[in-house]
Amino acid sequence: MSRPAGIAGTGRPVVALAALGRANLASMAAALERAGVRPLPTDDPRVVLEAEYALLPGVGAFGPMADRLRATGLDEAFRERVRLGLPTMGVCLGMQLFFRSSEESPGALGIGALPGGLSRFRDVAVPQFGWNRLAGGGPLASGLGWAWFANSYRATEAPPGWEASWAWHGGPFVASLERGKVLLCQFHPELSGAAGEALLGRWLEAGRADSGAVNASGVAPRIVACLDVSGGRTVKGTRFAGMEDRGDPAELAARYQADGADELVVLDIGAGTGNRPHDAGVIRAVRAAAGLPLCAGGGIRSLADAEALFLAGADKVSLNSRAFRDRALVRDIAAEFGSQACVVAVDAARGPDGVARVVLDAGATMTGEQASTWIREAVGLGAGEILLTGKDRDGTRSGYDLDLVREAVDAAGTVPVVASGGAGCPGDLAEAFSAGAGAALLAGTLHDGSLGIGMVKEELARMGWRVRI
Repeated sequence: MSRPAGIAGTGRPVVALAALGRANLASMAAALERAGVRPLPTDDPRVVLEAEYALLPGVGAFGPMADRLRATGLDEAFRERVRLGLPTMGVCLGMQLFFRSSEESPGALGIGALPGGLSRFRDVAVPQFGWNRLAGGGPLASGLGWAWFANSYRATEAPPGWEASWAWHGGPFVASLERGKVLLCQFHPELSGAAGEALLGRWLEAGRADSGAVNASGVAPRIVACLDVSGGRTVKGTRFAGMEDRGDPAELAARYQADGADELVVLDIGAGTGNRPHDAGVIRAVRAAAGLPLCAGGGIRSLADAEALFLAGADKVSLNSRAFRDRALVRDIAAEFGSQACVVAVDAARGPDGVARVVLDAGATMTGEQASTWIREAVGLGAGEILLTGKDRDGTRSGYDLDLVREAVDAAGTVPVVASGGAGCPGDLAEAFSAGAGAALLAGTLHDGSLGIGMVKEELARMGWRVRI
C-alpha cells in the first residue's frame, strides 16, 4: 500500500480530522489552523492511525455516527489510538462515541474505548445549550473556566484511570476526560473562545512531548533491513517469485546502516533448495561493511554450518525449512550457541479456508500444519526469535497480515516476533508493532527507494513510538 496522502512534507504537524458527514468540520479546522497545525479531513483509518494527532468531532446522533465509524473502520483506529496513548481528542458527540453505548440510540455500539454509557439529562432544559463553568480536571483542562456546550446526553462517572473535569446541569456531569495525551471534551473547545484555543494548544504541546511515547520504557521496536541473496547479489520478488537483481549486499548493508537500520538479515534464498551451504563470503563482506547485528539464514543443516556463519560474522542464524523437517537441529543450535542466536523463520500462506499454514522450500511446498502450532513448538525447542513472513503479502506493499502477526505473537509467548511481508508505508510498521511484533522487516521498499529507514523512524516518532534515531 502506498503511503497515505497528505502526511509527508507538510512542514506542520498534521491533525487527522474524522470526516463522516455529521460534524462541524469548518469551525474545528479553523481552530486548528489558528493553533498552527494542519487539519486533514479523512475517513481513512490508516491516515487516522498514522497521523501525529487525530480528532473525532461530532454533531448528530450517537447511533448513525457509530454506524459510520464502524463502516469506515475508524472505530478501530480511534480505539487503537486510545489504547496506545497517542495524541487523540474527541469533541461533544465525538467524546460520547468513545463510550460503549448511549440512551440516545439503544443497541448501538460506540468505539468502546471507555466502559459504560451516556444517559439523558432529566428534569432540566434539554439540550443544554450555551456556556457552563468547569471545575477540576487533569493537567490539560484544569482551570479552563467557562466552556460552550450543546448536548442532551452526558456521562455521570469518570472511568477508572481517567481524570475528569465537571460541570453542573441538574446535577454534576463529566465535562472532560483525559489520560496522558488523550483528551475527550463534552464541550466545544473550538467555540469556547480564548480559553478553548488555549486548551487546544496544551493538547498539541502534550503531543509533542516525548514522555508519552508509545513504548516509553524498555526495548525500542526494531526496523530490520533484509537482503535476500542469490549468486552473491541481492534479489527481490513478489510472493517469493519473479526475483530481480537489487544490488551488492555489502553496499546495501552499509547504506542501510547509515540510514538508521537496527539490524540486518541476509538470507541465501537458493541455499536450501539448492542443497548447498550458505555463501559465507557474502556474510564476511556484509560484516566488513556494517557494524549492525547480523542474522544469516539459508543452507544451515548442521552445527558446523551454523558455526561457519558465526565465524564469518553472523550474530544469529535463521533456520526455515530445515528447522521444520529436522526439529532436533533447532534444539541443538539453541543449546550450543544460545537461544538468542537461534532464529526460526516461518513462512505462512492462507489456504481456501483462510487458515495460515506453514510453507516450505521458498513457498513451493504447502504443509498441513498451522503456523501458530509450529511457532509454539519452535519456541519450545529453544528458538529465541521468530521471523514471520506472510507469503500472501510478500512484495505487495499492502501491509503486513496483522491477524497472522497476532496469532504468531500469541503462539510465541515472550519470544520476539519479526513481522515480514507486505510493508508499504510507515503506518504498516506501526500496525505491526501495535499487533505485538518486536521488529518489522523491510526489503523491496528499501531497495528501490520507496521508503527510507530514517524517514520511517521520523514518522513513527511523530506517531508516538520511541525509536532509535
